[in-house]
Amino acid sequence: MAELDSSAATALELIRAAGRPPADQLSPAEARIGYLQARGALSPQPPAITHVRDLDAQGRNGAIPLRLYRDGDDEAARGCLVYFHGGGWVIGDRDTHDVVCRQIAQRSRAVVISIDYRLGPEHKFPAAVEDAIDATAWVAKHADELGIDAKRLAVGGDSAGGNLAAVVAIDARDNAGPAIAMQALVYPSTDMLGSTESHEAFAENYMLTKSMMTYFRAHYLRSADDKADWRASPMRAARHDGLPPALVITAGFDPLRDEGEAYARRLAERGVAVTLRRFPGQIHGFLTMGRVIPEAGEAVDEIVATMAARGV
Repeated sequence: MAELDSSAATALELIRAAGRPPADQLSPAEARIGYLQARGALSPQPPAITHVRDLDAQGRNGAIPLRLYRDGDDEAARGCLVYFHGGGWVIGDRDTHDVVCRQIAQRSRAVVISIDYRLGPEHKFPAAVEDAIDATAWVAKHADELGIDAKRLAVGGDSAGGNLAAVVAIDARDNAGPAIAMQALVYPSTDMLGSTESHEAFAENYMLTKSMMTYFRAHYLRSADDKADWRASPMRAARHDGLPPALVITAGFDPLRDEGEAYARRLAERGVAVTLRRFPGQIHGFLTMGRVIPEAGEAVDEIVATMAARGV
């Protein structure tokens, strides 16, 4: 087994030294504040981007806040990554993942659009799913005015956001949604019913704990029955063929490692082109910890390189 990377150990120690209670010991409102504060301490300085603007998509349940990132002043239509932030479907927003979205936009030269989907417990499942699907469709429909080439549209996200990206890709295939060129799934949640070796091995002390996962799911889902719904557990979808090429990034010391890698294998078995990259010494959430974890930058570069390879 690989050793915990020294940078990941440093991040964990900084989190412990800050003395903030874990999310599962706070109300959702308090946990959101803590998550944003932690991101500010662990994220690198936000790179300067030429164009950053907030806007709203119109979905079946009303306005969905978005943030658009575009670096450079040329007016040519560009590829686009529709990005869904992590946070257990309960915490996180455009601000917690602002740096990552800026990094991807700057390095790829694609447009990045961050989706501020509704969160539980105020808005239970499938609210986040509906917002993710509707926002992606809205972006495709308004591609011209957004400076986007609708034929070069990708979806991606980390953790809960990786879950939503996977679900959007399946829904687009099955319901005549927009053509999606690729999906970037960073330590995604893929199966709420399953129990894996990594769930047990890393249940404590490695950022995302078993009790935190229970907390997030309790606030997100309407009942335990929702765990079997493929929109909550994309591994449970009836089919996995005919989906967009996928990049799946996992972390070696993450309870979600095994289910993310199982999903990558499932896609590959069904004929989907898949790139699987495990960062063996890393922890859940490392993508947004680039101030102290250099491999966060490598993960961003992996996303950007895959976008380029898929024409996004």
